[in-house]
Amino acid sequence: MHMSPESACSMQIQMIDLDGQTLRVATCRGSDASPPLLIFNGIGANLELVEPFVTALDDVSVIIFDIPGVGGSPAPVVPYRFSTLSVLTDKLLSRLGYDGAVDVLGVSWGGALAQQFARLYPRRCRRLILAATSPGVVMVPGKLSVLSKLIGPRRYTDPAYLQEVGADIYGGAYRRNPALLKEHSRHIQPPRGRGYLYQLLAVSGWTSLPWLGALRQPTLVMHGSDDPIVPLSNAKILAARIRDATLYVIDDGHLFLISRANDVAPVVRRFLRQEAS
Repeated sequence: MHMSPESACSMQIQMIDLDGQTLRVATCRGSDASPPLLIFNGIGANLELVEPFVTALDDVSVIIFDIPGVGGSPAPVVPYRFSTLSVLTDKLLSRLGYDGAVDVLGVSWGGALAQQFARLYPRRCRRLILAATSPGVVMVPGKLSVLSKLIGPRRYTDPAYLQEVGADIYGGAYRRNPALLKEHSRHIQPPRGRGYLYQLLAVSGWTSLPWLGALRQPTLVMHGSDDPIVPLSNAKILAARIRDATLYVIDDGHLFLISRANDVAPVVRRFLRQEAS
């Protein structure tokens, strides 16, 4: 991953084997003394796709890995659930030398995984950030015309198709600036084989609604006002059900962490550095 020279954080990528499952992991040790920020990415998304946001975070330490079957992480033999990935993540943190709490940010599909991780490992998760995500299958759905384009990974494998449908899928700045789509596609590593299917299976039947009220972490719910995939109503549900949650809405679409990285990164930094109440 190429980081801009003004960034205080240099990304190091390595392959780590955890009980037979290999993960492609990127770590960034920033100068800030706060716990690192663990990022769970969206469906089919390799870690390079959040580079603009990681760069904008400046001195915040970051941990991010390619989900099994995505990017450089090989797919497992059998499908997994979010609980399985949460256990794997806990092992990864220990392998990296983090035995205490970290902060957790989940984007879209990764937001569901972040919720599950926060529930299963409350002492591991100090603060929680949920970006462009929902409480799972019990959600306010996006437009059928948009969701039908997300069933398969074609937008990751066919650059021309992404240019054709990207504006309708991602909304916000991607409607107004075609150059953003071209830059986005430049960093894509297409999901291989069954990896994308496994991610779809992981979220099928999953919902956090019954236990959202049990989450104790201070939580920042971030969402774009023009999100065709996950309508804003879902963020309002999350913020209402989680006990210590703040809702932050930005005038953009599903990928606001990328298109508005320089605007939202300071919001994230301030949240992470708040004193516990």
